[in-house]
Amino acid sequence: MNVSFSPRFLNNIYFKHSWYKHRLQLYRLFCSHKTCSNHSPDTSNVLEPELDRKTKFKHKLLEGPNLKDFFKDEHLASQEHLPEEEVAPYLRFSPKTNIKRKVYLDVYGCQMNVNDAEIVLAILKNNDFEPTKDLIEADVILILTCAIRDSAEEKIWGRLGFLKGLKRTRKKDRPSLKIGLLGCMAERLKTKVLETSDMVDLVAGPDSYRDLPRLLSLTDTDQRSVNVLLSLDETYADISPVRLNENSISAYVSIMRGCDNMCTYCIVPFTRGRERSRPVSSILREVEQLSEKGVKEVTLLGQNVNSYRDISTDTKIDNVTTLAKGFKTVYKPKKGGLRFADLLNRVAAVNPEMRIRFTSPHPKDFPDEVVEVIRQHSNVCKNLHMPAQSGNSVVLERMRRGYTREAYLELVRSIRLKLPDVALSSDFICGFCGETDEEFEDTLSLMEEVRYNQAYLFAYSMRERTTAHRRFKDDVPPDVKQRRLERMIQLYRQHALKLNSAQVGKNHLVLIEGLSRKSKQYFQGRNDQNVRVILPANEMVPFKDGGGAREIRTGIHEEGLGIPYNL
Repeated sequence: MNVSFSPRFLNNIYFKHSWYKHRLQLYRLFCSHKTCSNHSPDTSNVLEPELDRKTKFKHKLLEGPNLKDFFKDEHLASQEHLPEEEVAPYLRFSPKTNIKRKVYLDVYGCQMNVNDAEIVLAILKNNDFEPTKDLIEADVILILTCAIRDSAEEKIWGRLGFLKGLKRTRKKDRPSLKIGLLGCMAERLKTKVLETSDMVDLVAGPDSYRDLPRLLSLTDTDQRSVNVLLSLDETYADISPVRLNENSISAYVSIMRGCDNMCTYCIVPFTRGRERSRPVSSILREVEQLSEKGVKEVTLLGQNVNSYRDISTDTKIDNVTTLAKGFKTVYKPKKGGLRFADLLNRVAAVNPEMRIRFTSPHPKDFPDEVVEVIRQHSNVCKNLHMPAQSGNSVVLERMRRGYTREAYLELVRSIRLKLPDVALSSDFICGFCGETDEEFEDTLSLMEEVRYNQAYLFAYSMRERTTAHRRFKDDVPPDVKQRRLERMIQLYRQHALKLNSAQVGKNHLVLIEGLSRKSKQYFQGRNDQNVRVILPANEMVPFKDGGGAREIRTGIHEEGLGIPYNL
């Protein structure tokens, strides 16, 4: 007669067995101490007088192990030690079985979360999990979250409500569905999530993805597991990410994590931790592997990507990090290491036919040396993201951005002088604490003067734990924020339409990414300046050798030249 047991039943047996062995270990340690003769004289034949409780406790302390017992000596090397694998059961992973559980990754937020999802997938695939794109057949659902604004978190709460119904209607003959919350929101709201959301089984911060197999094993014993510890050195440099789309011609490569800028409105330093960078050798190795797989475009990622500084033992250089003219930081100047200009120069040399982009930078980290590297390499895209956030110097000081309006405009002029064809993009926040109508008008005038190719525009959203939350008052009414946001969007659209229309009739090298989302009769791609271009599919002719470039008829088709914006 064949008898089969469920994985959960086997896990419970395994857990109890490990717990029993753990108790034996403690008992064995206790016995070995009691029989040790070098700690106290033999008093077995001496009658112990009646002692009060305080005196007995004092004697126990004197007879117990001393400081020497906690150091490993050579004479102890020959003594019996416990087997290394016999550790406490709460530190063990679930035993590996032939049953592969299916994991579904739900990704929200920035490009960094996409890369984090690929790191998570690599870790789980090495621990008997396999990815699935079918939400219904998943045994584990992990949500990569964003906490930058209220609207981002509201999406996650709504998603959790949907998954709660999915969890309740799951068939009883299947293993219970496990739901995990990962990333920035998990780091920011770990207590609230556990107190108010009974459908979440696992909470893991951005620096604890290596611990996911153990955390998931704890959920098998009906426990809720949490690890939101931030790290000073975790970069996942030794993990080769598993691409979410293996057929994609573009890829993200994380080069550093965290942020030290401490802008008053920003939650990132509290959810992602302090800055730390991957070694150059690790990054180059990953870029080379992507090139060998046929990837045509790599985007270097970091919360403050151009403050990259490799201080690994084999790349120390005794110099001070330089900033753009007129910019300052809230921290002391950093010394030593290979900086972003060095890394960008090496990455661009891996494959001159591979496009290189990077995001998201800070304007202070655009010294002349970085701009010069961009100018020298044709495969480094002439598309720079320069987040301004505001056009008023008083507001910028309140935001702790480290520059004035004048310094920012001087940097823009300097970059455009060296890179005449550069396309600039930016971030702007309207309605920050105390922003007046006059201060907001300065933001519009800055947008008018610079004329960005792309802009990401937001109404201010107060975040707990930030400096602004502690020091300032969110005193701009929501309706005023919305009106200001609409004015920024309208002005940006006018500028973007003029800039894109000026490109009609000019030749551009376009990297085709696939079919258009709106019509299979068109391809979509992006040019060097990151402008989305729509091309008729019937005008594309395949190459005999699979490479090269060909001139395509220019013009604005039904979808036109893309004018991207984010709300």
